[in-house]
Amino acid sequence: MALKIYNSLTRQKEVFEPINAPYVGMYVCGPTVSGESHLGHARPFITFDVLYRYLLHLGYKVRYVRNITDAGHFEEEGKVAEDKITSKAILEKLEPMELVQKYTHLYHWAMDQFNNLPPSIEPTATGHIIEQIEMIKKIMTDGFAYEANGSVYFDVIKYNEVYSKKNQPYGILSGRNLEDQLDTTRELDNQDEKKNKVDFALWKKAPVEHIMRWQSPWGEGFPGWHIECSAMATKYLGKKFDIHGGGMDLQFPHHECEIAQSTVCNHELPARYWVHNNMITINGRKMGKSYNNVVKLSELFDGSHPILTQAYSPMTVRFFILQSQYRGTLDFSNEALQASEKALRRLMDAYEWLKAQSFTSEKKSTDASLDQQLKTWVNELPEFMEDDLNTAKVVANLFEMVPVINSLKDKHITAEAVSGATWQLVQAQLTLFIEQVLGIKVESGVNKKQLNGVIHLLIDIRKEAKAKKDFATSDKIRNQLLEMGIQIKDEKDGEVSFTFS
Repeated sequence: MALKIYNSLTRQKEVFEPINAPYVGMYVCGPTVSGESHLGHARPFITFDVLYRYLLHLGYKVRYVRNITDAGHFEEEGKVAEDKITSKAILEKLEPMELVQKYTHLYHWAMDQFNNLPPSIEPTATGHIIEQIEMIKKIMTDGFAYEANGSVYFDVIKYNEVYSKKNQPYGILSGRNLEDQLDTTRELDNQDEKKNKVDFALWKKAPVEHIMRWQSPWGEGFPGWHIECSAMATKYLGKKFDIHGGGMDLQFPHHECEIAQSTVCNHELPARYWVHNNMITINGRKMGKSYNNVVKLSELFDGSHPILTQAYSPMTVRFFILQSQYRGTLDFSNEALQASEKALRRLMDAYEWLKAQSFTSEKKSTDASLDQQLKTWVNELPEFMEDDLNTAKVVANLFEMVPVINSLKDKHITAEAVSGATWQLVQAQLTLFIEQVLGIKVESGVNKKQLNGVIHLLIDIRKEAKAKKDFATSDKIRNQLLEMGIQIKDEKDGEVSFTFS
């Protein structure tokens, strides 16, 4: 079989054929580090980690680029253009780069908790201002962007007039009709500067109060959200690369705008395959502040959010996400997570026991039917993965094998019922698919809620010691926690945060 993935650009499954095999270039949109990552972010993090792992398993040499948005990202969809980094920095009384560092560390901590492999390159928007400016200049030179009062906008109408004739209209990815967009686009900030309502910002003039700003040919300002990904993807993966990934919510406007910008600069579509994961809902509702259901990952792991009835381990969350195919709907609930927790424990108990057993390579078996069934379940695992990463079916087959393993463990069947070679095959393939492909690891069993409670108690004791000027005790608590891999940090607002290193 060959790996097939669903290409959002063509709206069908396609055989994956790298441009320059065995090398694969993959770009995935990373986080905007203006706040802590939440449950909704977990799905793309884990989805593209599994894709990365499986490509490596197939023998490809993958350059996986995942960016950090640490500048700009003002809201094109909102009434007032807001720079998320600057706004949150003011709210938390931090310098913007302090805020960026704080939430980048938290993001990396969450990635480690999920057992995600690090990307090959993790570029930042602020580290590539020059590349973004150069790309904007080229787009302007080619006549597809214009300056207005120190800001630069991409001319969507002109792009569409030219590239529709080449069968690459604006809307090619999302399927949105430009005429409908013109009728439904809301009035946005600085709308009167634009030639057309649908034009999007490549560069924004920085108002006086704006903290993060850079010099450009158009005055001091900061880059738009979309241009950063085009600039970094081009720099590290070239004009044309294999896979561009992200959440379904990024199809429009972000990825649509990326396609337009990159196509003008590089004269071809930037990526061959566009891969998008579906969203997570909570009890049937979209996540949103108005519903009070935005669950931060740290809250998920320690059970501190009001909608949670308990803490959930990172592997439970990872397993919950992988029980659905990445393009399918996925609804979070306490009941669903509790069921995943029990199922994962049952799977890992059986797997850990089987892994510790020793079987000879003897091929004869007393139950040929069972022997063949185990082989079938095992051989279907790569078939399911190569059918658009169908982890749901992979997990289902793993669970088909659990009762057989438990029957062997409980001596309801003997090891001789299945050939030694088949048992060895099952051992090897379960290790491959559970640990290496799905990325599930054995957890220590530490109760995170209790652990966090102990840490908060020690933090309170440390606060009391500092108030009494007992700095020896205060420093002792901080230093001994650090030795155990727990780093505490005194924030400017008087609060104390901690992370696991």
